[in-house]
Amino acid sequence: MAKSLLLGSASAAVLATTALSVTAYAQDSEDAVSNGDTIVVTATRRAETVQDIPINIAAVGAEQIEEQGFDELDDFLAYVPGINIVDRGGRQGNPIIVRGINADPLGSGDGNNDGGGTVATYVGEIPVYIDLKLNDMERVEVLLGPQGTLYGAGTLGGAIRYIPKRPDFETDSLSVRAEAYQYSEADDISTDFGFTFNKTISDTFAIRGSLDMRNDSGFIDQNFLVREIGVSDPDPDFTDPAAVAANLRSAKDVDSEDTISGRIAARWMPTDWVDANLTYYYQQADIGGRTINSSQSNLATGDYVSATRVPEPNEITNELLALEVVADLGFAELTSATGISKFEDDGQRDQTDLLITLQYSYDLFPTFTSFTREIGEEERLNQEIRLVSTTDSRFNWIVGAFYNKLETVGSSSEFTPGYDTFALANIDDFFFDDFGGIERADDLEYFAQSRSETIETAFFGEFGFDITDRWDVVIGGRIYDYEIKSFVQTDLPLFNADFVPLSLGEIRNQPFNPDLTDSDDGTLFKFNTSYDINDDTLVYLTISEGFRLGDSNGRAECEDFDTGQQTLCALAPGQEFTPGGPENVSTRDERRFGPDTTTNYEIGVKSVLADGALTLNGAVYFIEWTDPQLSSATVNGNLPITVNADGAESKGFEVSANWNPTDRWNIRGSYSHVESELTEPVPALVRFFDNDTRPFGTGF
Repeated sequence: MAKSLLLGSASAAVLATTALSVTAYAQDSEDAVSNGDTIVVTATRRAETVQDIPINIAAVGAEQIEEQGFDELDDFLAYVPGINIVDRGGRQGNPIIVRGINADPLGSGDGNNDGGGTVATYVGEIPVYIDLKLNDMERVEVLLGPQGTLYGAGTLGGAIRYIPKRPDFETDSLSVRAEAYQYSEADDISTDFGFTFNKTISDTFAIRGSLDMRNDSGFIDQNFLVREIGVSDPDPDFTDPAAVAANLRSAKDVDSEDTISGRIAARWMPTDWVDANLTYYYQQADIGGRTINSSQSNLATGDYVSATRVPEPNEITNELLALEVVADLGFAELTSATGISKFEDDGQRDQTDLLITLQYSYDLFPTFTSFTREIGEEERLNQEIRLVSTTDSRFNWIVGAFYNKLETVGSSSEFTPGYDTFALANIDDFFFDDFGGIERADDLEYFAQSRSETIETAFFGEFGFDITDRWDVVIGGRIYDYEIKSFVQTDLPLFNADFVPLSLGEIRNQPFNPDLTDSDDGTLFKFNTSYDINDDTLVYLTISEGFRLGDSNGRAECEDFDTGQQTLCALAPGQEFTPGGPENVSTRDERRFGPDTTTNYEIGVKSVLADGALTLNGAVYFIEWTDPQLSSATVNGNLPITVNADGAESKGFEVSANWNPTDRWNIRGSYSHVESELTEPVPALVRFFDNDTRPFGTGF
């Protein structure tokens, strides 16, 4: 299984060559702009070239996306130093790591709909996380370092912007694209087919649409699937082919992905100073299974094989309705961006190995196999209003306001087929009798339900001053406020036939837990200064602060459970546990985690050499990470949670180059090195506890 290095050191280098020179097109507030190999972007809310912007930014244009065959974001990020995606396959939850700032790799990778929360991902002008396919894109921009003074959504380590092509008033067009490929470890060929159309209705109104269908075969095999859950032996005598065949079956290329993605956009310019775009985005993916390699497990499966015992499908749906209106007021450009988005996730995963390690009685059941079904929904409303100065002056400014309302609801259902019958017949019934010793027809052993509401507001802006023709200074600030309300409830109904699990609609109506309400407010600061040594060389210094919201872990409090019961709960503030033995006593809050912040110090240089044929950029940085959010697990039940550490830091450097030795030959490469580490230890960050150190309950 692919894992990322989070706290440690890592280096990465990428070199690519193409037979044709790459011309990247971009779009300012009006039309696509290109100038040889120069990319014009709007990352700073003004149309500028990448080389002229005194921050660390990378971009890829439409032509380069097509020529290089970039299908997804991780294809492009492989060439951007300092940022990468840990590819866990189509199930989503692929964390984006910026300069070592991300601590999400220990999670399952399911239901993670924010890329790890270290970057703000924009689709057009709307901050929403979608692992969007790069079809019919004008360009993609990547900004490294906190960007909360330029963008409505707060950012901890960077921002990524998908800029789709807008409807064109000039021409009617239809384009068709098709691709076929095969993985070396796959049995079948993968295909990708799509089309884009543009239709001009009048001189001021046009529509544009695209539809793509991708059938990715996958390449991971599951050779240890049980034939019947709760009946077949998941661990037969592997020296006996007959025993293996009687209990296990195989499935090929289980991490397949069938994706339908599309959008329809309408653009209206009633006057020459108002430009309105209404766009609907849709992306739905059916995932066959997890992209996981179990070659290091006890089964020694070999490469490209998963040792999980049950199928692990997942269905992910993203929808976004965005209205973007830009008005030229003469002295400034006014932008209003409204987004309504919805995310749905319905997946199943193997839970067998985790439950076996909890040292309850599961291991006594010879044919024990367990699986979990997790379903969830997110609904989000975003509103951002921004003014950007447009007058020709030594002064420039940006001011904006941001509102975000996020509502989530979800449930996790854990099933242990056959275990209840076995337990009632073979295990001491001191616990089971408390519930009447009645079996459940659905084998539901654990049910967790949760909902949350987050309301975030912010005011942000930057003020710039050209001290001289070559020396600029920018000061930025952000004022933010947020409140999170949560509801969490956990039940263990395996021997309680009267328990009825709630639907998502019913969970959505549950009252919030007063003790899980969380709120915070504060300010962030940015300072940037740059100097043009000459027309081809720029140096800059940036000091910027980043921020990420805290949240509830969605786990029930331990005091809700009785001794003798299976204990799947989270410690509340003040509750003690003993990492390493009874002589060590510690406390921590496992029910929620607080916000974390970064302070980024960066010095960079951008240069154009060899009469414009060579672009060479580099940066060094140091990041202070305060209260970093880390993946962990509860003391009781090993449930995945997030906790705050006392501190961490990251430092490194990045270099990128783009060289055109001839008019038809392009070579580009990048190198990055990062060292990140915790500055203080975190008690019981990840640990399996036995019954002697378990603070609540003794198992059964």
